[in-house]
Amino acid sequence: MKQLKQYLSYALGAFGHDAFYSALSTYFMIFVTSQLFDNSHSGLGAKMIGIVTTMIVVIRIAEITLDPFIGGIIDNTETRYGKFKPWLFTGAAVSSIALILIFTNLGGLTTKSPYLYLILFGIIFVILDVFYSIKDISFWSMLPALTIDSDKRAKFGTISRFGSTLGAQGVVIAVVPLVTFFSHIFSGTSGETETRAGWLGFAIVIALVSFLGAMATIWGTKETKNLIRESAEKIRLRDVFKVLGKNDQLMWLALSYFLFALGYTITNSLLIYYFRYVLGRQSDYYLVGVITAILGMVSVALFPVMVKWVKRKTIYTGGIIFMLCGYVLFLTAGHHLIPVLVAVSLYFFPYPMIFLAALMTITDSVEYGQLKIGNRNESVTLAVRPLLDKLAGAFSNGIVGIAAVLAGMTGNALPSDISSHGLSIFKLFIFFGPMILIAIAALLYFFKIKLSEEKHAQIVQQLEHKLSTK
Repeated sequence: MKQLKQYLSYALGAFGHDAFYSALSTYFMIFVTSQLFDNSHSGLGAKMIGIVTTMIVVIRIAEITLDPFIGGIIDNTETRYGKFKPWLFTGAAVSSIALILIFTNLGGLTTKSPYLYLILFGIIFVILDVFYSIKDISFWSMLPALTIDSDKRAKFGTISRFGSTLGAQGVVIAVVPLVTFFSHIFSGTSGETETRAGWLGFAIVIALVSFLGAMATIWGTKETKNLIRESAEKIRLRDVFKVLGKNDQLMWLALSYFLFALGYTITNSLLIYYFRYVLGRQSDYYLVGVITAILGMVSVALFPVMVKWVKRKTIYTGGIIFMLCGYVLFLTAGHHLIPVLVAVSLYFFPYPMIFLAALMTITDSVEYGQLKIGNRNESVTLAVRPLLDKLAGAFSNGIVGIAAVLAGMTGNALPSDISSHGLSIFKLFIFFGPMILIAIAALLYFFKIKLSEEKHAQIVQQLEHKLSTK
């Protein structure tokens, strides 16, 4: 019963966490490009969109360099509540407040004083990104602390991915209805009209879901105590990057996963633009969320069976091949809703399993690094995956902003306003670039990753023997 409580608590945390990530990395940019600025002066609006987009990319990339140090600080934390929970609470509280603030024009400053807005936005976004990192790293680095058994880790990973999938895809389902609903309530609009106030209502809902999910994890999980964890030496912060660099399996996985995450995030972020400006059916976008939520649960449920049958390497590389088939179908779908939804299904279905294969490989690299280097670095090692997702999200934010401006998909543009040239540019960003990225990711994993499930079991045995002898 206690184990079930831990599984559910961790899943609820993952639900809120991925809802937050989806709102920030996917939907904040459409708020920026369509609602944040006064589009009556198109030149100024495009300029401000470009500045904000650039600021987001620069801030997120600069902040990413702090993530390993944040992981090192968490690894060296000792409190009566464990090393992770105090950081999880602080990160969740501050990042939730900051999320609400960035979905506003800060009291009309975008019009009254655009440059003051940019200064304040930069400060708020830095705070958001730092405390989101604290929450992100403390949440996911709990995984190797909950158990050292690969099978139990797979269960924690699977149930957390259930939560993540429902959180992320739930936002896909809810974003348009929520924004429209709050636009009606706060702005008195009708139909499908969206307003800034509508987006603010959406942000408040996501912030609450994220914070409450973190609290569920804080209340319902417990770190394990064992010889391998208790014997770990603390890492000096100045040695953080040295430790990461010596873990060759972690580094190869990091490169592969980054390329995969970047390709996936670009396509996922531009998909709502496809429905709004290419299909002209934004109201049907919720179908993407419904379909992917169902498929995500099926995919996650299949992972424990698949990983025993064909192992992680086949899941990761085979899943990417499956996704590429979805891209090919997408290219031929044109303006027809049903083929588009089928293509989305093919390209999304293997994603949760690929994510889990990567997460389990990173988690197992904790013991791999401990045996090879002599230090056990749970938070530092597990900080790599959130770092990569944020890096992919940062580049994706910039790419989405560029794609929207170049394709003419900003402000109140209609599908009829998009030229054939603009559509060609858009397809380059949403389809062809991501296909190349994820194909390279598959090749890297297949040829460079040697840390299999069997190899990890051998490493755990070696560590236990080594430490018990000492």
